[in-house]
Amino acid sequence: MTTNNSIAATAYQTSAAGQNDHISALKFITCGSVDDGKSTLIGRLLVDSRAVLQDHLAGVQRGGETDLALLTDGLSAEREQGITIDVAYRYFATETRKFIIGDAPGHEQYTRNMVTAASSADAVVVLVDATKLDWQNPELALLPQTRRHSLLAHLLRVHSLVFAVNKLDAVQDPVLAWKHIQGALAAFAQAAGIAVRATVPVSALKGWNVVDAHAGWCGYQGPTLLQVLEALPNTPADTALPLAFPVQWVEKSSSSSSDTSQGRRVFWGRVASGNVAPGTPVQIFPSGQLATVAQVLDHARRASDVPAGTSAGIILDREVDVSRGDWILATPTAAAAPADDDFGDTPAAVPAWPASRELHTTVAWMDDEPLVAGRVYWALHGHRWVKAKVKAVVHKLNINTLAEEAATQLDPNAIGHVQLVLQEAIPAAAFSKARVLGSLILVDTASHKTAGAVLVN
Repeated sequence: MTTNNSIAATAYQTSAAGQNDHISALKFITCGSVDDGKSTLIGRLLVDSRAVLQDHLAGVQRGGETDLALLTDGLSAEREQGITIDVAYRYFATETRKFIIGDAPGHEQYTRNMVTAASSADAVVVLVDATKLDWQNPELALLPQTRRHSLLAHLLRVHSLVFAVNKLDAVQDPVLAWKHIQGALAAFAQAAGIAVRATVPVSALKGWNVVDAHAGWCGYQGPTLLQVLEALPNTPADTALPLAFPVQWVEKSSSSSSDTSQGRRVFWGRVASGNVAPGTPVQIFPSGQLATVAQVLDHARRASDVPAGTSAGIILDREVDVSRGDWILATPTAAAAPADDDFGDTPAAVPAWPASRELHTTVAWMDDEPLVAGRVYWALHGHRWVKAKVKAVVHKLNINTLAEEAATQLDPNAIGHVQLVLQEAIPAAAFSKARVLGSLILVDTASHKTAGAVLVN
């Protein structure tokens, strides 16, 4: 059986071997329950990696000591209440890696902020406060927010998840506490089907095993948290899939007004899947018109082939009616004729991304009003808005037992399976296959507040 220590050590050795891309910045967030030490941990990473200027450090002194949490709690309300409300981003770099850190709030009512941050993260560090758990019990129960944030990160396909067990320096028997908490985390992750990159014992306040190792503490001999983060890969783009390009902005190119060999408009957006290059045959959704890519521009307007995850401007070989919210997709593929077809009928082509009006989804509900059948919301898919009606709430997920329970509604911060019916068909795909095509958000039609994060099953 592979232990968390060996997984972390293997990751560190992989990093040392130079097999990971250390040029690209790793975007990760810290999350967990309230007062687990998330802001303090980020402050420790910044201070010990020498990413904080002296004048900034002098401004977070309280009673002659440095309050590390104030390095990320930038809102006045956060400083007054001593809590994190919104996601705060900070930047730092080591000799081998650049990092973008997001400090997500731990309070349950701010779960929507955590979901927003996790949706674009390469990794999640879930903090676990040892002092809040019955660490003497080998069958100890984890805190609800630890479970909820881990499940949300898993649902959002965050590529790497790391558990950091904090405040072990404040318990009487850190060795026993580490053993029991590590076992509880491993059992929870296995039951939930979550792949954990590493589990590290840390003391954010004292700095143990954060940047600098505290050898032998808790019987742990693996790499520090920073060494684990340096070894984590960036989220791979969906380059192996057929082309899908949501049009965000349409620009009329005046320089090509006299050129009739290609279209006179540039369609800007970010490639969701596949690759786009000159000569690529495409189909416009929803019109179904066919065209060929004449030219591809990168973010600096240089002619270049552009892979998934990268912004691009596409110029087609002719004028085609394309607007913001439309999709430029790979052309349908010809279906093979059945062997017993005596008439030689040509079968219909198979769309690269079939469109559908009925979706079976997993919803992380974030509105104050519960989600019930019959309600109508605006749904945003790519850059296309469409009305969505809740057909049925199938069940909700019990975050404590991971059981699927019968339900007629989803309360705030609940997770469950929901059937949606759309006013128009969209080229949606399973989120497990394609992140961009498989994700939507629901927006309240009256208040215009983001109500839910939707993952297509």
